[in-house]
Amino acid sequence: MNTESKQAEVEIHRLLADLANDIHNINVLWEVFALLVGLALAWWVARVVRSRIEAYPEHAPDHTVAVKLGLRGVSRVLFPLCALILVAIARALLRYRQPEVALLNAAMPLLSSLLLVRVAMYVLHHAFAPSSVLRTWERTITWAVWIGLALYLTGALTELLALLDGIAFHIGKQRISVLTVVQGIASVAITVLIALWASKLLEARLMAARALDLNLRVVLSKLMKTVLVLLAVLVALPAVGIDVTVLSVFSGAIGVGIGFGLQKIAANYLSGFALLLDRSVSLGALVTIDGYYGEVTRLTARYLVLKGQDGTEAIIPNEHVITSIVINHSYTDRRVRVDVPIQVSYQTDVDLALKIMEEAARAHPRVLTDPAPLAMLKAFADSGIDLELYAWIKDPEAGKGNLRSDLNRALWKSFAANGITIPFPQREIRIVDGGNAGLDA
Repeated sequence: MNTESKQAEVEIHRLLADLANDIHNINVLWEVFALLVGLALAWWVARVVRSRIEAYPEHAPDHTVAVKLGLRGVSRVLFPLCALILVAIARALLRYRQPEVALLNAAMPLLSSLLLVRVAMYVLHHAFAPSSVLRTWERTITWAVWIGLALYLTGALTELLALLDGIAFHIGKQRISVLTVVQGIASVAITVLIALWASKLLEARLMAARALDLNLRVVLSKLMKTVLVLLAVLVALPAVGIDVTVLSVFSGAIGVGIGFGLQKIAANYLSGFALLLDRSVSLGALVTIDGYYGEVTRLTARYLVLKGQDGTEAIIPNEHVITSIVINHSYTDRRVRVDVPIQVSYQTDVDLALKIMEEAARAHPRVLTDPAPLAMLKAFADSGIDLELYAWIKDPEAGKGNLRSDLNRALWKSFAANGITIPFPQREIRIVDGGNAGLDA
């Protein structure tokens, strides 16, 4: 055990001994009173802030909602933060009256650990979507913080750190110990979490900027996220004494991997940024790609998600979107035409049938008046006259099949009321020579 380890252990033992002695001392009552007052005031402040947050209206402007979300996150850490500040002030004031404040000294690391856990939970909830993995990370971080606190209070933390620092290896001139690796992992994890949290906040502000094009907002949010994560790694490694030039050994391997096995992934990422920049496909667009028709519900740097009318979702790589023909039904105009074919008998008054078809379309609330519905005589078929109704809508995401069904039902009722019949296939069979041709055999 080195000198620093012995000194830390002596300090911890002295803190615990002072706390045990203070229990039998009347002065400890002042520490208990100060601790209880600090905790009560912190609880009151947190409650007041939380009540103010809940007082915000539900339908508020974007900036008010952002303030509400920010205050809601602050309220999670407000209680331990206020308690820590108040206890620190009380400890400083009591030292003028009595030399030993062991109870408050012991409360400080406990409140600091609680604050650290609350901050970690807040960052995790804002950096990642709710999932089982998130809950696992929450439990892991919570246990790690409290175990670290227990090791610190018992004096075993210094010995553990010295043991990990003694196990080391060299990469060139760089000495890397197990402690350095652990510190590096922890530093990178913390900085990356902070970067993801910051990118989420910036993304929320960008997506609320209605003045910018939607695709431009998505591109900027993706670029900021990538830059922040990269900066987090570059800042975290030198902070724990790891030379970033050591990573140059792995950069060549990564380049070779991209050249051989990861070229498709790299192509998808580049294609994703190209799609976002050229605005040919955007969120909410109605497109057809390789026979898949639906609405673009998600557009990432690697793929897009196409949600069909039946609820199925097709995940299409961005490279495929770039290299194939894409039919964008809402590129410049969201108005689309719905065709409703129907056949009537040859005894029908065609002008009356066409008029009824146009009136049925105009009566439907989804059909636009500009362009106006149009019914046309399409062809003279074997069994009847082919007519077709053209109706325009501006909400194709609501479905075309349900509109066709409504129009067909309305036409069926109107045709029946006006004596217009819909024919069915008929065939005439004529028997030549009275059917005696086959009897000669």
